[in-house]
Amino acid sequence: MERAAGESWIIRTPSGEPLATRAQVARTLPTRMVGLLGRRALSDGEGLVIMACRSIHTAFMRFAIDAVFVDAAWRVVRVWEALGPWRVTPVVWGATAVIELPAGTLRRRLGVGDQLRWEAAGSA
Repeated sequence: MERAAGESWIIRTPSGEPLATRAQVARTLPTRMVGLLGRRALSDGEGLVIMACRSIHTAFMRFAIDAVFVDAAWRVVRVWEALGPWRVTPVVWGATAVIELPAGTLRRRLGVGDQLRWEAAGSA
């Protein structure tokens, strides 16, 4: 698969299987607070990486998501599948970011300890 300009990928290693091929990153406080609010859905291949995050909520959201909490080395520390609207996760100690994906993306293919890799837009 070739990556289009401006697309960030999240890849499961060592298989090289992409979990998201069009991931956006929320780094600032305003973008982290807004997250996916106001969206009607996430399409296949889309994702949102929320940096400096240990817990999320789905208040006011219209759809379920899969959520993957990762540590600083991008190792999975917690997974939630099909987290519905109006839910809150507990604090995930050791997490430094969360990846929000369309519900059904994970289908039990990812577990604690799995290694991910983030290829930011502009990297090889």
